[in-house]
Amino acid sequence: MGRPRILFIDAYDSFSNNIVSLLTTVLGADVDVLPIDPPYLDPTRAGFKYALRDQVKPYHAVVCGPGPGAPDVDKDVGIMKHVWGLEGQDLPPVLGICLGFQSLVVSCGALVKRLQTGLHGMIREIDHLTAAHDRNIFAGVSTFKAALYHSLHADVGQESVPAAEWQNAKWGSPPLFPDIVPLAWTYEDRGDAIERILMGVRHRTKPFWGLQYHPESICTESAGHRVITNWFQEAMAWNYATGRKPESVPPEIKVAEELEAHMFAGTRPINDPSSCLQGDSALASFGRNAEYLSQSIDIPLHIEVPDVVEILQDGKAEFIVLDSASAKIKRTGLDVRGRYSIIALDVDEAFKLEYRTGQGYVTLRTPSASPAAQGAIEKVKLNRGQTIWKFLADFWTKRQITSCETPGPFIGGFMGYTTYELGLEGINVKLHEERRHNRPDLCFAWVTKSIVIDHLEGSLRIQTLSPPDLAGEQWLESVANKLTRSPIWSNAMPANFSKAHQSSQPTPPHTPISGHMTPEICVPGAPEYESKVRLCQDFIAAGDSYELCLTDQTLITQPRSRCEGALRPHEKHTSPSSWQLYRSLRTRQPAPFGSYIRLGARRSSGLCSMRPMKGTVRKSPMISTLEAAEKALHIPKEEAENLMIVDLVRHDLHSVCGPGNVQVPHLLKVEEYASVFTMISVVEGQLPQTEPRVTGLDSLRRARGGRERGLYSGVVGYMDAAGRGDWSVTIRSLFRWDDEMTSSTTSPPDPAMGVREMETWRIGAGGAVTALSTPEGETDEMFTKLKGPVGVFEEA
Repeated sequence: MGRPRILFIDAYDSFSNNIVSLLTTVLGADVDVLPIDPPYLDPTRAGFKYALRDQVKPYHAVVCGPGPGAPDVDKDVGIMKHVWGLEGQDLPPVLGICLGFQSLVVSCGALVKRLQTGLHGMIREIDHLTAAHDRNIFAGVSTFKAALYHSLHADVGQESVPAAEWQNAKWGSPPLFPDIVPLAWTYEDRGDAIERILMGVRHRTKPFWGLQYHPESICTESAGHRVITNWFQEAMAWNYATGRKPESVPPEIKVAEELEAHMFAGTRPINDPSSCLQGDSALASFGRNAEYLSQSIDIPLHIEVPDVVEILQDGKAEFIVLDSASAKIKRTGLDVRGRYSIIALDVDEAFKLEYRTGQGYVTLRTPSASPAAQGAIEKVKLNRGQTIWKFLADFWTKRQITSCETPGPFIGGFMGYTTYELGLEGINVKLHEERRHNRPDLCFAWVTKSIVIDHLEGSLRIQTLSPPDLAGEQWLESVANKLTRSPIWSNAMPANFSKAHQSSQPTPPHTPISGHMTPEICVPGAPEYESKVRLCQDFIAAGDSYELCLTDQTLITQPRSRCEGALRPHEKHTSPSSWQLYRSLRTRQPAPFGSYIRLGARRSSGLCSMRPMKGTVRKSPMISTLEAAEKALHIPKEEAENLMIVDLVRHDLHSVCGPGNVQVPHLLKVEEYASVFTMISVVEGQLPQTEPRVTGLDSLRRARGGRERGLYSGVVGYMDAAGRGDWSVTIRSLFRWDDEMTSSTTSPPDPAMGVREMETWRIGAGGAVTALSTPEGETDEMFTKLKGPVGVFEEA
């Protein structure tokens, strides 16, 4: 017999890929994934029962997975509900997990109710039956702890059993639900009583089993894997005893497999004539056959990233700066990042790609300096089934550089940003509100000239991707000369080059500006935010999500800066430019992954690494050491929030790297930064050596009122021509759109000032709401996070 086959019925859960990996690695099985609502399996259609029977026939066993929602809501469980009704010789062995477990007990007549307090991300010891009889999948399993992710639980009458009778009664079938045989429990101390929570069951006559806990979680102890092994042994025994023999895989599943395989393997063959990057498009030949050239120089200790930008890019209109502003600040902890900073040069002259969620085309902006076109704008239609990511993969594949070896992280390639709304498109979530603008949700520049600063080695690498016939070496030398001959480079002048430069210039006469307008700062109200937190917790208690990342926006309106194009202004203006605001913010809150972007006017062998950061405490006299911070952060609430994100990241990486290729080398570790201590985990995935419906979001948007997040919660970063990438979620940030301008006059009106253009800055702030959150605590966290960015306007 070949490898066994398992059908996993996916209820759109955040951890489904982790379960698939567990089944694949622990059981050595091939796992096919089927959503709970496939269009060809409609319960309202005639013949559905037979179609479902034929769907499960080819498999040795079926797993009904976890997911958001409730087991008695048809749309939340889909076909899962009907699996339990299968009868006869073709009855497959089935394991239900979390929502699947709850669906099983509901099919047996039991009720599902809300817990007193949800247990998302909580670790609890499992009290299980160890006797090796009656198809007990916990037989021979030692005591273990498991991760829980639920706010609903099965009510089989357990609370009515007197304490004196519990030990004898807990393993017997409840009188009202004779088909349910309890196999495992856990207990929660609620102060005035102990809540009994059913953790494992089997069906009295059918080959059905269920687990309320999550066996795939990184915090479920490995002894719990024996339960999965035992279950599959019982499943195979059932098949043997009943003569059930799995057949070939249904064609629908094969099609789904093929689509999944192509999701991350590029797009089409490189020479496919149907590719939109062939033919007369400006992309067809742009940037092809480039070679990598570089030159390194030492960087003086007093030179910082903004100084380099000001020396080389003053007067430019567009910028991309990935700035490790905290690189010179001593930090401790595991694998501390922020070693490199990357500066894109001459972004005005770079080729740019823009995409807006829901549009069927990509906008290409060819720079005026390009011989291919003079500032041309081209719209390229996406082919049917082609996503923006496949489009970018096709572009990158034709410009990939494989023969370049450099110690730095970036040689040139894509740099830019995406919005939060772009991420919704990838999971088929539609925007509810009408978008009254035409701003891009993705804007990438193909950067061919750049600088990488290695803060550890104290070196600066100037680099270019140039056609062989261009004078790349001369360009490198000219940039090096411009840097080293700058006054600030050779003289130990103050780090803030703007001030240093101004001091050497004649001071212009200062004309007092009447009617000076201070920024108008509109922050969220505490009562309203607390109300949103409570609404989030209502959704969590109903089982719609385990965690909702609630945010709110602060709006700052001020006169538009008149020196936006100058990095080193020589006169006093009513409002600081965006660059001045960035300089101030990086001083106030130096970060290892800072960035300044103005657009629109680790291992190359396949190692993916993600570093979830959940749990932060600000430095204070009470918490000034790493030891004190560890005591403050290693509490159930903070650990649960970090664990939720770790398991979510594992799920995401499994979708790209495949089962068994994701590890967690560091879990729940505390790192020290300039002004805070933060709990960090590290999740790593190894890419294969080949070519390269969400209920929680609906609940979250209802809590937020449907407002766009924009750049907040999007990402900023790069993917270079050698195949390396690094992306940071945009959280501590402030941003504005140039098309969001209003007019204002001074009050009282001042004829000398006339009508002013006003600009609006947006700052997002919030936090993860869980069952253990308090409205007051979440509101305090939101205002704490808001304090740093808002401060740059208050001191301007």
